[in-house]
Amino acid sequence: MGITLRAGPIAEVVMDVPPVNALAVRHWHDLARAVREAGEDPATRVVVLRAEGRGFNAGVDIKEMQATAGHRALVGANRGCYAAFAAVYDCAVPVIAAVHGFCLGGGVGLAGNADIVVASDDAYFGLPEVDRGALGAATHLSRLVPQHLMRAMVYTCRNVTAAELRAFGSVLEVAPRDKLREVALEVAGGIAAKDPYVIRRAKESLNGIDPVDVKRGYRFEQGFTFELNLMGAGDEHRDRFVEGM
Repeated sequence: MGITLRAGPIAEVVMDVPPVNALAVRHWHDLARAVREAGEDPATRVVVLRAEGRGFNAGVDIKEMQATAGHRALVGANRGCYAAFAAVYDCAVPVIAAVHGFCLGGGVGLAGNADIVVASDDAYFGLPEVDRGALGAATHLSRLVPQHLMRAMVYTCRNVTAAELRAFGSVLEVAPRDKLREVALEVAGGIAAKDPYVIRRAKESLNGIDPVDVKRGYRFEQGFTFELNLMGAGDEHRDRFVEGM
């Protein structure tokens, strides 16, 4: 369990952190290292980022945050998320996110920074941050949904389905859950069959013309999370969430 890297031309980075893939600080950094390692391996042609268990990713481990004195876990989670999101975006080869079940908070950061998203027919995406006294990953959500829907999702904490995202073009394929890995590997195989030098330059060129600096945008959002914590709103909402579990 934890974060696993299965090396190969089609590398797989697998999240398996029961019960809901809410990642502790160490898991975010492990995930960042695994994605970086995969991209740095000259044998890798594409990376599939997926998960085992009930859903793709439920964001940060709020219980760890509330059980840790001071702000050490909060700062660690913010740094870990930043590192993992950046690793996906900066990976030297295309990253395909294979999303099943829930993709919430930090999961949106991962999927939004991926090059391609495929999803199961039961997948849904959302940012519950406002209800947790935090902000962040709207930078990445805005890569998945139109601007006004992104704002509505942030303010109301509503979710969107994989089918809705496919209509927007941000999810490439929707498949039954038991076929999701197969579909992801099929898409990956099409990329892996291309000239690897050309594909790596294509990834570099697309990042170079990206109209949004995702790392700077997310760092800006994180600043408001720290403000919310200084004012006490963060702890209040996180305590309420943990008590309701």
